[in-house]
Amino acid sequence: MLNRRSLLRTGSLAGGALLLNSAGAAPARAIAATASPVTARRAAPLPSVVDPQYLSPIADAHEIPYFVNALPRLSRIEMLDGGKRRMVIGQTAQDMIGADLGLLTPVWGYGQKPSRGGRGGLPVTSPGPTFVARHNHPIEVEWANDLPFEHLFPVDDTIHWAFSGSGRTIADQGVPTVVHLHGSRTRPESDGHPDAWYTPTGVGGPRYAGNRFSYPNLRGAGTLWYHDHTHGITRLNMYAGLAGFYLMRDDTELALIADGHLPAEPYEVEMILQDRTFRPDGQLAYPDPAWRLEGPPGHSEYFGDVICVNGKAWPYLEVEPRRYRFRLLNASNSRIYRLAFGGRWPIPFTVIGADGGFLESPVPLERPLLLSPGERIDLIADFSAAEGGTFDLTNSAATPFPYGTPVTEPASRVIQFRVSQPFNADVPDVTPPSTLRDAPYTITTEPARTRRLLLVDLTQLEGGEQGTAADDGGHGATMRLGTVEQGGLSWSDPVTENPGLNDTEIWEFYNITLDTHTVHLHLVQFQVLDETPFIADIDPHTGALSDIHLDEPVPPDSSELGPKDTVRVRPGHVVRVKTTFDEPGDYVWHCHLLEHEDHAMMRPFRVS
Repeated sequence: MLNRRSLLRTGSLAGGALLLNSAGAAPARAIAATASPVTARRAAPLPSVVDPQYLSPIADAHEIPYFVNALPRLSRIEMLDGGKRRMVIGQTAQDMIGADLGLLTPVWGYGQKPSRGGRGGLPVTSPGPTFVARHNHPIEVEWANDLPFEHLFPVDDTIHWAFSGSGRTIADQGVPTVVHLHGSRTRPESDGHPDAWYTPTGVGGPRYAGNRFSYPNLRGAGTLWYHDHTHGITRLNMYAGLAGFYLMRDDTELALIADGHLPAEPYEVEMILQDRTFRPDGQLAYPDPAWRLEGPPGHSEYFGDVICVNGKAWPYLEVEPRRYRFRLLNASNSRIYRLAFGGRWPIPFTVIGADGGFLESPVPLERPLLLSPGERIDLIADFSAAEGGTFDLTNSAATPFPYGTPVTEPASRVIQFRVSQPFNADVPDVTPPSTLRDAPYTITTEPARTRRLLLVDLTQLEGGEQGTAADDGGHGATMRLGTVEQGGLSWSDPVTENPGLNDTEIWEFYNITLDTHTVHLHLVQFQVLDETPFIADIDPHTGALSDIHLDEPVPPDSSELGPKDTVRVRPGHVVRVKTTFDEPGDYVWHCHLLEHEDHAMMRPFRVS
């Protein structure tokens, strides 16, 4: 039982989390970073390893060479003047593993339908094309569902999901999907609510309001993204590939680019980080819902053993000796990354923006960068003094973070930068600005109230609940959100967060689980105020807290000084955020570790 004495005791936190590492029996071994590209097409499938959670062989990740594939550059849909686009959500096959092994991987992605005149189409890809939009220039997107009538992975229909209790099947109706524009301020009918899903045959969920979504683009410049948000199968649909960038511009950012203070294409590069596991024939593998590990079925977390960037395993990027702008997104299911070059920064990397916009001024990176699922970071990398150098970006985060299994090769490698291209003198290098916004990002309105919210794993409580059939089929996958006063709550419990329209509130997230969670609020961007260790008495049945004692608060990390919509909450800590709820309607807040989200670690909130 967690209590005020054990909550912050590292030893008690280190061993309790259920892991879904895809580690095989073979010992980890390095593949030389300088390995020459494979030129011969492999005639046989990749060697396999046995892992009981997959119920069939998976590819030996150690046999996949890294840093032999060029980083794919994502296509862009320029919409600075607003307008309408017709998109399709469908299946394709891509060479994710590369290295001339000749293995194609079926994936799901997004493409653009041609105009009525047959112009402007883009093929379905994963990740999808990057939208480039502009502040106060609204766009409308039709998202046509052309997914197949069979899922790529086993669907766990014992948990609460889109078709629960309806008698519908994927074989009859096709795969349901809905698009959430993560970080945007949109009306509820265009938000991508998990119950607004729809199928290729036109069947819709209880909140379905059509597949034409309006994005007013009311936020300033920032790194947004779009992805699937279907109730109960988000982890599967996103793992299949349904994600893409949505870059917001505004007049300030456009002026900084025009005046030579921020890199523009091709020196502005977006990168989506995802971890995957492959079968020997190149197909994606995901743990089977029937698999057991000393307890009931249900996946607490998933960690793949192959790191993909922009849909390619362990790529490299050739750069010039100049400054680049990198937009990084963690679109992994559960993996948190701690990024650096072997634990250090041998070339200058500077943070200029958080999830939703700029910091007040650039902040140099001096320690490894944490990036959890759903978070984005906007960076300037200065390769100007590194001509001829080669730099391997590495990941040192345990799974789960921070007290889980130490990461080992090959999953500790991410991407390689090669400063091997000649400097293009026709494009001057940029001079980064000393300031990016007029003042620190703050929400100055006095809060109408403070809400104390809870992150709890009911299975860790002595005598705790084991979930309800309505939410998880009695699986025992009982990560929950709730309130400090009531304890853990289910998706179907009455709404407890009901801010008034245009109210400013402080939300406090108390984490009494063994994991670091990533909390995401739809609709709003927030200011991270601080993070504080705490101890408390914990109700052994509900997880409700009493007699809370707080330590000294710690200010936000430099990467959290801009507008945020997603925030990390470490075990035994409370994180406070401040935000204003500026649209009426029904929205959700949830953990962005997708296995947790799909297993009912999600709650509704209502603005009225």
